[in-house]
Amino acid sequence: MITQDKIIRFLRSKQALNLSQIEKEANIPSKTLHKAISEQKDIPAKHIPAIDEVLRNYGYTDALFDKAQVISIVNHKGGVGKTTTTINLGKALSILGNKVLMIDMDSQGNLSQCFGIHEPEHQVIDALLGNLPLPTITVSHNLELTPSDIRMAYKESELGNAIGADRRLTLKIDEVRDQYDYILIDCPPSLGICTTCSLVASNYCVVPIQPEASAYHGVESLFNRIAEVRSYINPTLTVKGIVFTMVHKNQSVHKSMMTHIEEKFKNFNIYQTVIESATVIKQSQVAKEDLYSYSPKSASWQQYYSLATEIMAF
Repeated sequence: MITQDKIIRFLRSKQALNLSQIEKEANIPSKTLHKAISEQKDIPAKHIPAIDEVLRNYGYTDALFDKAQVISIVNHKGGVGKTTTTINLGKALSILGNKVLMIDMDSQGNLSQCFGIHEPEHQVIDALLGNLPLPTITVSHNLELTPSDIRMAYKESELGNAIGADRRLTLKIDEVRDQYDYILIDCPPSLGICTTCSLVASNYCVVPIQPEASAYHGVESLFNRIAEVRSYINPTLTVKGIVFTMVHKNQSVHKSMMTHIEEKFKNFNIYQTVIESATVIKQSQVAKEDLYSYSPKSASWQQYYSLATEIMAF
């Protein structure tokens, strides 16, 4: 049976749907769905069966939200905003009503440190090398974290030599996948075993690209690695989209590079939302907070919130 939460998630993921038309078909009062989405008002229980019947004509199924979408935030070029994207995308998705787990696969541990977690006693690498579940820490409502720190770097070669190394994260995620709506993996700035594990475990990947020549030139090798993983290990892996980050919209070099990338990778989805370079992002990093907690009215937070709605819709 459909639930109120599933109704909201489905409608948010299908933004092209006409809510007024659905209300008319379900014979429920006007603005019922609008208020549920925009004002977070409860849908009266008596209307839910009728909404259920109508939404099935628009693609809703009971199994639609049974298991999490696993998304790697990946680019082997450092400094392009992977961790910042993971932090704020995770927060935005959780605010939009999703249960989210963020997995820190970078031994620098920046994702974990953002939430004040240093030298965690239990972390990703312990689960990958031992008979242990993924450790999780509650960050805020609907948002959890599996942390890492420099200990992962010390044990990365041990992981690389382990039997079934590239599928170990997949198996650990499978144990908890039905507990979440989205699992976001913050990948390291390399194409090593930790990135390979992440891609093998993922349904999708989102690629942040800074529109500068230094960040663009290595992207081809990343897409080649994604293609190899899809060909030999994980045939379901799909590039969910490319997102431009750290953008200076008033710089002609960024405008021309974005146009070039859009043409070069026109077969991939490129998100309409652009994450602009902003001082508030650096300030939130220093404060070790996500943008919503640090500056909820900032343009940067609104951009990440917009990106989250795009990701839910595609």
